[in-house]
Amino acid sequence: MKDAFDTAPPDTTAAITLFLCGDVMIGRGIDQVLPHSVDPGIYEPYVKDARDYVRLAERENGPIPKQVSYDYIWGDALEVWRNESPDLKLINLETSITTHDTPWPGKGIQYRMHPANVQVLTAAGIDFCSLANNHTLDWGRPGLVQTIKTLSDAGVPFAGAGMDVNQASKPAMFKTRNGRVIVFAYGSHTSGIPAEWATGRDLPGINLLPDMSEATVTLIQQQVKEVKQRGDLVVFSVHWGGNWGYDVPPNHQNFARQLIDKAGVDLVHGHSSHHPMGMEVYKGKLIIYGAGDFITDYEGIGGHEMYRGDLTLMYFPKIDPVTGQLHSMKMVPMQVRRFKLNYATAPDTKWLLSTLNRECHKLGTSINLNQDGSFSLSW
Repeated sequence: MKDAFDTAPPDTTAAITLFLCGDVMIGRGIDQVLPHSVDPGIYEPYVKDARDYVRLAERENGPIPKQVSYDYIWGDALEVWRNESPDLKLINLETSITTHDTPWPGKGIQYRMHPANVQVLTAAGIDFCSLANNHTLDWGRPGLVQTIKTLSDAGVPFAGAGMDVNQASKPAMFKTRNGRVIVFAYGSHTSGIPAEWATGRDLPGINLLPDMSEATVTLIQQQVKEVKQRGDLVVFSVHWGGNWGYDVPPNHQNFARQLIDKAGVDLVHGHSSHHPMGMEVYKGKLIIYGAGDFITDYEGIGGHEMYRGDLTLMYFPKIDPVTGQLHSMKMVPMQVRRFKLNYATAPDTKWLLSTLNRECHKLGTSINLNQDGSFSLSW
């Protein structure tokens, strides 16, 4: 809870505003409607052609144009970004960017986007991509190598994967008008990342979280200590947990709190869940346990309808860079339709508000509905 004796209003003029979201999966079906597309052949148990995901989405929500502009998928999010003007836009990029044709052996789902379509990210002004997730190596280490090269050539910073352990574990650093932001990116095996994907000496791979023990907290504490200075804001981006369900695993909550208590982390940005989960403000610092999907090609895929995976949030935390304390957080509810982000309707906004409040109350927070249809977090 906020300090009841702290009656002075926060100085939000010196705050850093971030944009955070859940998974950005712009491969497979979405890749097939962009200006450049990889071969649509995939090796899933039931689907062998990525264009089938386009057909599923069209059956659900209507025709999707082909050869769309690079900013098409962002839809109404473009207006939201213009209005909110965040200092940085941070995402989890849930796809490989490659033309490599051989998938990782035994990997049942494979996402990839043509390297020429990297302009989708630059069209949105994305400042950072976490690569520490369970799809970056869907097309093997050659696919990861091409992903890294493509992002580097496009000038899109990333963390969480690399050509070796040094690059994969290195945080991304940004200068903003009100201070530096340092982003560490890790992936947990609990999200389905194979152990074999871990990076190593001279081995391209993922910055895999060993576990959620005190020893791992100490390891991260040392990494943060090496780079964090006064006035720096440290974000811990972590891909963890399953795709469905609202319950926060106790070890996730304990680990997130330990990162704040001991490791110098100011914000925990969790993702992997296909729907938004509850949020916590612990000692004044934000923990997002599951940000939900942001943009995907999952329209029309049956199952788990009760979670409304088509509904998502744009998160805009405003943070004091000196203390790392959360001043406020605005959220804008969106819906994915026809491979594009749209403002959520009033009934969908109401449903999401009720669902989030049910889960946030368990964590000592609540969600308020603003007049413009956005949400605000209270704690």
